[in-house]
Amino acid sequence: MHIPFIKKKPDPPEFYKEYVRKFSETTSPTLEDTRFVVFDTETTGLNARKDRMLSLGALEIKNNEIKIANSLEVYIEQELFNEEAVAIHGILRQNKNQVKITEEEAVKQFLLFAGNSVLVGHHVGFDIAIINYALKRLGAPKLRNKFTDTSVLFKRSVHLVNITNPDKVYSLDELCEALNISKNDRHKAMGDALITALAFLKILTRLKSSKKTSLKKILI
Repeated sequence: MHIPFIKKKPDPPEFYKEYVRKFSETTSPTLEDTRFVVFDTETTGLNARKDRMLSLGALEIKNNEIKIANSLEVYIEQELFNEEAVAIHGILRQNKNQVKITEEEAVKQFLLFAGNSVLVGHHVGFDIAIINYALKRLGAPKLRNKFTDTSVLFKRSVHLVNITNPDKVYSLDELCEALNISKNDRHKAMGDALITALAFLKILTRLKSSKKTSLKKILI
């Protein structure tokens, strides 16, 4: 009898195993006690599979406070270069003022910083995909974190009082205008992460006023 050969999947790298172990820890089910990691990436383009990270900014929110002192900001060595993208994010191929690390080191630092926290981003699906493809290149599985998106949450908060435009997709600039948030350092990874964090807290305040929000309800 012929027994088909089943190729065994290789073990993930050790840094990923350490990351996964964080998810065996008990986490709080309440919004107030949950650790959120708000993050943003600047990239060479908008194709998550082909493009690469240029920089990543992340910071912590817990107990409704942004923990500025506990943050992560890295710049990544560039293999791909897109002059058009430079006009947006301003990250040059060579810049003596920016210490750059490898994509592998950037991913390791992000997983260490994020742990099992809930990830927050604006149109976060793209940023998650960028990191997932980086993980794939390193022989590791995808992110395991739960996550939420300020674009979706803002739409929910708007619909508490107005549902006339249910298909509207809100940009981060529109959130800044609607929520009276300064756009300083816009299109910088850490700057956009901070803007997103401020928007997230303001949106949560709106949603809490409806007395129908919970951690489970804000996850995407």
